[in-house]
Amino acid sequence: MQKIVIKVQLKCNKCRSKAMSIAAMASGVLSVQLEGDKRDQVVVIGDGVDAAGMTTLLRKKVGHASLEFVDDLKD
Repeated sequence: MQKIVIKVQLKCNKCRSKAMSIAAMASGVLSVQLEGDKRDQVVVIGDGVDAAGMTTLLRKKVGHASLEFVDDLKD
């Protein structure tokens, strides 16, 4: 299991919804949530998720996105 945090430049609620749906459609994703002070961090928990690919896809579809960190979770 991995925890992936991607910081995305989200301007409106529609952008937040779009980012959440894009992250949720990736294979291996178990949960997606928004965190941070401005709710600008997409936190993905899953198994075998391509973090770099997801960051690139969010960058293309939503706006500026940067991969903050990837962490292995203990079961």
